[in-house]
Amino acid sequence: MMKRIKTALISVSDKKNLKSLIQNLRKYRIKLISSGGTFKEIKRLKFECLEVSKFTNSKEILEGRVKTLHPKIHGGILAKRTDEEHKKDIEAHNLDLIDLVV
Repeated sequence: MMKRIKTALISVSDKKNLKSLIQNLRKYRIKLISSGGTFKEIKRLKFECLEVSKFTNSKEILEGRVKTLHPKIHGGILAKRTDEEHKKDIEAHNLDLIDLVV
């Protein structure tokens, strides 16, 4: 069964095609999460995006090197959506699922 992609985490070093990527994701109403330079570029391009630190409710540390190393990020990516124990953990820890990582 195909599931709709609802949320994408985006962090790219080469931003030259970022605008077309974001335009395609927004066409499908995909929520964007990003940090650092990618977040700044998405905002500069006038697209909505949630900053990782707001998503995790945790500040970046070590000059921004540690921002996506967080249970809300990894739990959202690695959760097995059909596993009953995972569903309980998702609920208990209030995790938002991340469907796509770029």
